Amino acid sequence: MGMSVTISEATERDAEQIFRLQYLCFQSEAALYGNYRIDPLVQSLDSVRQEVAADCVFVARLGEEVVGSVRGRVTEDGSAAIGKLCVHPRLQGHGIGARLLRAAESALAEQRGATRFRLSAGHRSEGGLRLYRRVGYVAVGTDKGTDGVPMIILEKAAGAYAATA
Repeated sequence: MGMSVTISEATERDAEQIFRLQYLCFQSEAALYGNYRIDPLVQSLDSVRQEVAADCVFVARLGEEVVGSVRGRVTEDGSAAIGKLCVHPRLQGHGIGARLLRAAESALAEQRGATRFRLSAGHRSEGGLRLYRRVGYVAVGTDKGTDGVPMIILEKAAGAYAATA
């Protein structure tokens, strides 16, 4: 009998698994840009622990294994910055990323008062961009990440989170 993937808030105990999963998942992004110094690959375990403690962090679990994660925090302007969405490569394409995104959006709006969601994706990251567009995000600009990767900035209103699929 197969297990189903569950979505829940991350705890301090999850930080190391999130750290390892993030490193695994963002290898393909690094290859896409020929840059293995992208932010998710150089983030320290201590920094991940700090984010889990302070931010809105959700994980997808298959049994005890963390197979997906996403982070979000409300910024000074009332927007929620969402980032580092990742799903284990063997489980991609099964809706886990969209489920994680919905969980984060819901918590950020309902518990932390976010009025709008903002995220970014590398300009060549077609899989991520396709997901974000499918769940209602619209490109609003571009930026260059601190790691030099050209990014597309996407947003949607917080009231739209319930309608995402």
